[in-house]
Amino acid sequence: MTEGTGTERTLVLLRHAKAESPPGVADAERPLAVRGRADAFAAGAWLADHGYLPTVVICSPAARTRQTWHGVALGLSGGADRPAVDVPVGGPEVRYEPTAYAASPAELLELVRAVDRAVSTVLLVAHNPGVSLLSGLLDPGRVDETGLRTAGLAVHRVRAAWADLGPGAAPLVRAHTARR
Repeated sequence: MTEGTGTERTLVLLRHAKAESPPGVADAERPLAVRGRADAFAAGAWLADHGYLPTVVICSPAARTRQTWHGVALGLSGGADRPAVDVPVGGPEVRYEPTAYAASPAELLELVRAVDRAVSTVLLVAHNPGVSLLSGLLDPGRVDETGLRTAGLAVHRVRAAWADLGPGAAPLVRAHTARR
């Protein structure tokens, strides 16, 4: 997508999939549960089925978010049990951003604002409450008080350059909770 008047961009917010809480494991190292792995794949399949193929992925470096992204990538590319879709050659650019872990909505917004203006679709894989609060900040009229569930997706349309993204500037156009 090229920059110009009326250019629409897509921001997809994804809360990581269901994680385990094993004793003695630091929060940042918590792995996905079996259901979480299946749900991450289902999230990728849903994104592919609806044409939301990210150009850039911004992901928290926590184990559960990295594993969520890996499952989503499998779902996007077809994986073992579904037909492949046209994923960009080489796949999206993936950025593991330390500030996305336990981030506030403002910190997550800054990560999105730093994306190059030529990028058409961004997938942000992060944690609650920050990712749900960011969705509410971008479209206050469609706030879901319960927030995103695990493997929950919120798709926002952005009509401004990423650098100009701010409160109320990105209507929520779709929401989905991936379950397998």
